[in-house]
Amino acid sequence: MNPKSLSDATLVSKYINGDEPSLTILINRHQQRLYSFIYSKVYDRVVTDDVFQDTFIKVIKTLKLGKYNEEGKFLPWVMRIAHNLVIDYFRKNNRMPKFNNSGDFDIFSVLSDGALNAEAELIRSQIFSDVRNLVEELPDDQRTVLKMRMYNEMSFKEISENTSVSINTALGRMRYALINLRKLIEENNIILTN
Repeated sequence: MNPKSLSDATLVSKYINGDEPSLTILINRHQQRLYSFIYSKVYDRVVTDDVFQDTFIKVIKTLKLGKYNEEGKFLPWVMRIAHNLVIDYFRKNNRMPKFNNSGDFDIFSVLSDGALNAEAELIRSQIFSDVRNLVEELPDDQRTVLKMRMYNEMSFKEISENTSVSINTALGRMRYALINLRKLIEENNIILTN
């Protein structure tokens, strides 16, 4: 059987069991997608090369230590490592991209793209989890309005009726919730772009 036709999971297993060429096949198989993914975040070929190499150094270390247990989801796992290394790069160089929110609800647009592929889906779910955790840090009145609007898709009229405040107050609370959430996102270095 041609080794290039083996699944990622089989190649990972073979590599863990000492078959070094299996890793080369995995790297070659996913090189273009991973490289493009990293470049789309940093827009710098030298940095992309560094992060790409660091990603596979980390992959090799993790596999050699026997700590890989992604159940066949090799590429999303590698993408997540690369994503974290990109964030580390920005933090080390004080170059975190600033969150730019041009409209009231743009902050959640990254969470609702139905055409996300596997690695983007993994990152999307992490971003969603990070943002959801930050929502919990908002003041009670702002958190309540934001959850009703974003998670329950209630109109401001419904929010007004459910919270016994005027529509203007509900709108104001939503506005402040988004302002505060934006600050929390920046403070926590969460990158919202995929």
